[in-house]
Amino acid sequence: MKKSDAIKAIDRYGMLLVFPIDNAKEPRSLWSVTYPRSKMRWEWDEGGDNRVGELWHLREQLSRSGKVIYGKWFRGRATFMSKDLFRALLALYSRQPKFFALSRDARELLALLKENSPQSTKELKRATNLIGRALEPTYTRALKELWDRLLVVAVGEVDEGAFPSLAVGAVSLIFEELYREALELSLHDAEAVIRRYLGDAPLAERQHRKILAQLGFEE
Repeated sequence: MKKSDAIKAIDRYGMLLVFPIDNAKEPRSLWSVTYPRSKMRWEWDEGGDNRVGELWHLREQLSRSGKVIYGKWFRGRATFMSKDLFRALLALYSRQPKFFALSRDARELLALLKENSPQSTKELKRATNLIGRALEPTYTRALKELWDRLLVVAVGEVDEGAFPSLAVGAVSLIFEELYREALELSLHDAEAVIRRYLGDAPLAERQHRKILAQLGFEE
């Protein structure tokens, strides 16, 4: 899959996972829209499906492109969003009463990223003293608060040893104009965009409603 084709697919659907969950049709993924008749198998040896590895590398290239948004919005899974949908969701989330009701650790992570973005996992853990296996769940929970609220994005990877880690940045710095547009977008326009993209994506819509409820949204 070419990078340009992947960007077009993300812009068309609004939200795509990188890989499918148990080869299910929903939520849509880059794999499922590119290879709709092929089951994905996690095989990384010489006899495996090289399309898996190619898509994994494409994921990193797309995250650096600035054309689409990469994060972990859907249940902690690698998720791409179009700028249109991201802007609309952030516009709606930012108006909710608990949007900035972050835990202490999440506030500290966000403050660090607002000073300097992007940063690697190792850098963030060191700066917040969330180092070691025992504190891994604390770090993961704090970062999840920021992923869910669309306050952070991933921009490429950093080689930190055996396996590269995501380079994470504050949206207000990495996508400054998009962040400002989200804060200025009317709720009416934001909801119209969200309906257009998530109207036929029930699992993504359910995730959206779950996050809204956590932020204090009332029907």
